[in-house]
Amino acid sequence: MNQILVTKKLYITPELKKKKKIYKFDFILSLFLVCILVSFYIYAEYDRTKSEEVSQTILANMNTQEDNEDTTVAQNNVLVVVFNDQEEQKQDVTKQPAMTSKENDKKQKEVYTTANGYRYTSIASISIPKINVNYPILEGETSTLEETEALLKNSPTKFWGPDPNEVGNFCIVGHNYRNSRFFSKVPTLQIGDQIQLTTDKTLTYEVYEKYTVDPSDVSCTSQKTNGKREVTLITCTDDSKLRVIVKCREV
Repeated sequence: MNQILVTKKLYITPELKKKKKIYKFDFILSLFLVCILVSFYIYAEYDRTKSEEVSQTILANMNTQEDNEDTTVAQNNVLVVVFNDQEEQKQDVTKQPAMTSKENDKKQKEVYTTANGYRYTSIASISIPKINVNYPILEGETSTLEETEALLKNSPTKFWGPDPNEVGNFCIVGHNYRNSRFFSKVPTLQIGDQIQLTTDKTLTYEVYEKYTVDPSDVSCTSQKTNGKREVTLITCTDDSKLRVIVKCREV
């Protein structure tokens, strides 16, 4: 009986060779795309980390400035006791700050500049102990959408309303990076949780309402507060399709 010897080469047809090349190309392309996606993720995390560092540097500068102001006040408000041969004289020497209006106070704040040229200041700091939030609140010069987007990369930013800790609805917007940075954990807040807003004084606010709205709905910025101080926190849902609104009222 004749035996037919079939070599391996006989099974590798042109069609198989073509498929093999296609599979190889698909594998290399997939590997390339994975490398690009990983690179984008690493860069995004690096960028967010740098933004966090900028935010914390601003906060540290604010705290240092407050400490210096407290020290200056303590030094300027002194009780001078003068002795002479006749009697003891007491003299209360108080130096008033050169600038006292809100407009002049803003001029005293340190001015920062974003990478694309927008100028801004830190007007307050926000603390939410439950979710370990402690950031400066930024305010730009123009309040344009482009400026707000630039500032949001560095820290939560004023969106609308009066000055912080003033009567009215002070609205703050912050990014949700789906981690622990900025306002990522704000959607987890519950009614009764508290936040603190610090300017030259610290006021405590309590969450009384939370809901989601369409991005085009800005009714949460209404200034009808019946003469009370309120704070509204605004961020995105995890899928970025809706906006999470957290309403707080002064305790």
